[in-house]
Amino acid sequence: MQEQYNPSDIEPNVQRHWEEQQTFTATEQQDKEKFYCLSMFPYPSGRLHMGHVRNYTIGDVISRYQRMQGKNVLQPIGWDAFGLPAENAAVKNKAAPAPWTYENIDYMKGQLKMLGFGYDWNRELATCKPDYYRWEQWFFTELYNKGLIYKKTSSVNWCDNDQTVLANEQVVDGCCWRCDTPVIQKEIPQWFVKITDYADQLLADMDQLDGWPEMVKTMQRNWIGRSEGVEMTFDVDGMDESFTIYTTRPDTVMGVTYVGIAAGHPLAATAAENNPELAAFIDECKNTKVAEAELATMEKKGMATGLYAIHPLNGAKVPVFVANFVLMDYGTGAVMAVPAHDQRDYEFASKYGLEIKPVIKPVDGELDISEQAYTDKGVLFNSGEFDGLDFDGALNAIAAKLGELNKGHKTTNFRLRDWGVSRQRYWGAPIPMATLENGETVPVPAADLPVILPEDVVMDGVTSPIKADKSWAETTINGQKATRETDTFDTFMESSWYYARYTSVGTDDAMLDPAKANYWLPVDQYIGGIEHANMHLLYFRFFHKLLRDAGLVSSDEPAKRLLCQGMVLCDAFYYTGDNGQRVWVAPTEVTLERDGKGAIVKATDGEGRELVHSGMTKMSKSKNNGIDPQEMVDKYGADTVRLFMMFAAPPEMTLEWQESGVEGANRFLRRLWKLAFEHLSLGSAPALDLSALSGDQKALRRDLHKTIAKVGDDIGRRQTFNTAIAAVMELMNKLTKAPRESDQDRALMQEALEAVVKMLAPITPHICFHLWNALGMEGDIDTQQWPEADRDAMVEEEKLIVVQVNGKVRSRITVAADATQEQVQQLALGEENVSKFTDGKTLRKVIYVPGKLLNIVAN
Repeated sequence: MQEQYNPSDIEPNVQRHWEEQQTFTATEQQDKEKFYCLSMFPYPSGRLHMGHVRNYTIGDVISRYQRMQGKNVLQPIGWDAFGLPAENAAVKNKAAPAPWTYENIDYMKGQLKMLGFGYDWNRELATCKPDYYRWEQWFFTELYNKGLIYKKTSSVNWCDNDQTVLANEQVVDGCCWRCDTPVIQKEIPQWFVKITDYADQLLADMDQLDGWPEMVKTMQRNWIGRSEGVEMTFDVDGMDESFTIYTTRPDTVMGVTYVGIAAGHPLAATAAENNPELAAFIDECKNTKVAEAELATMEKKGMATGLYAIHPLNGAKVPVFVANFVLMDYGTGAVMAVPAHDQRDYEFASKYGLEIKPVIKPVDGELDISEQAYTDKGVLFNSGEFDGLDFDGALNAIAAKLGELNKGHKTTNFRLRDWGVSRQRYWGAPIPMATLENGETVPVPAADLPVILPEDVVMDGVTSPIKADKSWAETTINGQKATRETDTFDTFMESSWYYARYTSVGTDDAMLDPAKANYWLPVDQYIGGIEHANMHLLYFRFFHKLLRDAGLVSSDEPAKRLLCQGMVLCDAFYYTGDNGQRVWVAPTEVTLERDGKGAIVKATDGEGRELVHSGMTKMSKSKNNGIDPQEMVDKYGADTVRLFMMFAAPPEMTLEWQESGVEGANRFLRRLWKLAFEHLSLGSAPALDLSALSGDQKALRRDLHKTIAKVGDDIGRRQTFNTAIAAVMELMNKLTKAPRESDQDRALMQEALEAVVKMLAPITPHICFHLWNALGMEGDIDTQQWPEADRDAMVEEEKLIVVQVNGKVRSRITVAADATQEQVQQLALGEENVSKFTDGKTLRKVIYVPGKLLNIVAN
């Protein structure tokens, strides 16, 4: 063993050994408990960022720990390879997305290996490969045949100049990002999956997700948005038209004074036929993209249609307004407005001088709607036959009355909307549908799958190559001429089932091998950011239920346990350039001066310019404060980076990147290396004689085995990796001070170092691999069992008792662990510094906390 720790010598050799030995290759072993650990796979953007490194380090630590528990561990990796960034890069670089993507995969794969992640590379997949999306296409056609897929017209962002659909992120200040043309909303046909058919299951099965963060479950419950209310029908005065609304507050129905409809509602189009002013307002509303979250704060605008709706219960005529706060994508596209009891309706009515009619009053106290709506539940008044009813009574009575009149009924509604999977972009999996010459839309037969996306294309930045290439769309279905669908799948489709395909990579004749899938699934530990709670994680759960109902898997949920790691933050610095714009300087190029408490007092760049420190922010390209993992590994080694990532913060909290902390992690590994080198330089250690341990040796061994117990619990159950590392560091402080002269000392040090190496192996696998062999142990550290805590060693024979007199510490005494209060009190009173405060005084009270504290009250 060399004297100096040099990770650049050690780490490549260990990685080469893992690859040659196929250390992390997983196979199904029915006689062994399995553990499937999965981190959300990366988009191949070109380089790993520190967010990736944190996510994948957490997963690797858990995987390695579970392998040391004797489990059969699967930890795969792949690439979420379709998507818009590849198209953008291709346009910028005058290249096709495919080669850019594959080059990035190759580079990032090298980075993952450099960091020592124990992946089963035999299961690697890329979602842009036909052998992957073939089965996604097949499954889509199966869902279509089951009636779970449909096509309807829906609104998209449209650039009239480029004649193309834009993603939300391509709309900047309401204009096209490329040509600055105002973006309009255009109705085009799109494909949808009926996730709403599974809304109740998605809610109910959350009870099975004991290992998921409550925040994620709450976010999904809110997103699904199950509510119970009443659906009712309003007729339109003077027309053979009617429309429905849904409300969770049927108790307020007698207070309706107007109705709001969305700009896209059919009734709005009818009203605008001979009303140019209304038509212009409708166009304005349609072309103002409004997210649901913005509704509460946006300015409420509306215009009367000239139509009147007939109240279903009292026959009153109420005006119909087109309102910008009513969205066609949510509910029925029409709402009943009760200004007295809904703040949004109140603001609108106040603005346009509409009646505000109160029909609910508090059970106790006076009703006051002079400045705002009364939105609480209470007692009905001003409501005819329903006066005096509370909310529940009113709901039942009004629903019953509507039923009698054939005007409504109780119903359950969901905020969740069906999943639109069409994208009008090129770099995605082609949707396997086609249109026959007679206009009939049919799925592509299984024998003709996959519908392959051509990769040798030229991106002009305007039109999708498969939309521009008419010959690509020409095909035959069952001998009939047909035109292929030129939309591609939303990339959430690929990421919704990749976890399952990992179990069956290499299965060429089926989407999944049920035997293999059901051996590994559900995932035991899933790791990824909480920002995916309402999109990926919901689709992930939904897709699993589709796979279950197709007989491909047997479980209800895809993952037992979910860990959402926090973001990685870093200091950001800038100076103001000549043009007044901020110029961001990379933290690695900044020289800092700090005060005695470590706070930054001055920052300068390489040119001597004084910089403004804008604080810790999320690592990003825009602020130039991302730290390149490659640079850190080259400087400190992969183990150091991994150790810092796991020690700097609890996994679910934000991590503040500080190179001083990385340096500290590196110093700790050098201390470990030095201790092992010094120990080995003394020669082979004899066997430990437990019957001949001195008091100090017993105490050190007790600390060792308490640490083993704590670290195992922190990693395995609590997943507080930072406290596990802190416990090992505390033990190391004691080991470096421990004597090493006698055979027993060296035997105890050997036991301790073996345990420390095992405990750190999941976190810093390269150095531990090397030290394990240097310590003379057989086999690789990767095949070893987790150290077992000796319960007998942890039993304390003696206790240190703090002795107080009248609340002030006067002494500390060592007593037998099983000493009684009387024995402890007698020993304490015999202490000189205790007796001088108690002699000649009356002992009023003695308080004893067993094994810890004795407080004598005397006067």
